[in-house]
Amino acid sequence: MVDQATQAAPDLRTTAFPAEFIPGARNAVTTCLRIQPNEKVTLITDERCLTIAASLVSELDRIGCTWNAFVLEALAPRPLVDLPAAILEDMESSQVSIFAVEVQPNELHSRMQMTDVVNRRRMRHAHMVNITPEIMTQGMRADFLAIDRLSQAVLDKVRAATYVRATTPAGTDIHAQLNPEYRWFKTSGIISTEKWGNLPGGECFTAPGEVNGVFVVDGVVGDFLCARYGILRAHPLTINIEGNRITRVSSENKALERDFWAYTHTDENSDRVGEFAIGTNIGVDRVIGNILQDEKFPGIHIAFGDPYGAHTGAPWKSSTHIDVVGLEFSIWLGDAQGEEQIMRDGEFLLDA
Repeated sequence: MVDQATQAAPDLRTTAFPAEFIPGARNAVTTCLRIQPNEKVTLITDERCLTIAASLVSELDRIGCTWNAFVLEALAPRPLVDLPAAILEDMESSQVSIFAVEVQPNELHSRMQMTDVVNRRRMRHAHMVNITPEIMTQGMRADFLAIDRLSQAVLDKVRAATYVRATTPAGTDIHAQLNPEYRWFKTSGIISTEKWGNLPGGECFTAPGEVNGVFVVDGVVGDFLCARYGILRAHPLTINIEGNRITRVSSENKALERDFWAYTHTDENSDRVGEFAIGTNIGVDRVIGNILQDEKFPGIHIAFGDPYGAHTGAPWKSSTHIDVVGLEFSIWLGDAQGEEQIMRDGEFLLDA
């Protein structure tokens, strides 16, 4: 059912969407979020994602739960300065929220306002930033139960490690010292009250103690730069990291080089490695130029900026957060007893 008094987008039920979206929408609502008929859902979308939101609404109606949907452009000008008060108010009485929006530059603050409510109320939240029809028919159709099993196997091993070492054919060679006081999490697509998650899911992440080395981005960069520059295989971005900070970036694409450097020098911690993650979505077989799905591609991605301290335990903050993805990783986990290789040339070596 829908509370028509607060419904801000009553046309979603009549918005046509491709039938090919149904398996992905059902995965989101039933497998990943496990929404029950007696629960209430806040669905946040925008004009670019209306058909995807409509497919989610069809699944919410199939379950019979209460939901309220909000189209951002109907409430505030874009890019958002703050998340509209009506949405924040509605979230206060929901158990579940879904954010299916194509984001614009400088909107991170509004998303942080949303996740602050999610964290405080321990909501199950699906973060579907820049979701596209392509992702609905690819990554969202993955077997998230299998991904969850693999993610748990990875999680068990990284929690016991003291460092991670990784290389790629493109030239990545990094060493990440892990801080035992910082927590590891899995966001496998099975979303709980412990940690909200991106959909499609499939990663294990922490805030690293310290990263050193070279990271060659031959996959994609995140945030709004992803849409601007796409897949970087032909013109990679090379990032030199010392003491967890960017010391130099270089690329044949000088516009990318300038934009990335500017983004990662927005505030005093924008150039600091805030996230170290291993992608575990084995349903994704290639990068597509969309960070939402590409960061789940099997391998390593790191992010500069905010370390999600509410979850990881890292005590510092940043107003920015930008992911970078490489390809064909070989990964070793180490401790005082030696090393174990868990990935070779992009293929996991674990049984799960």
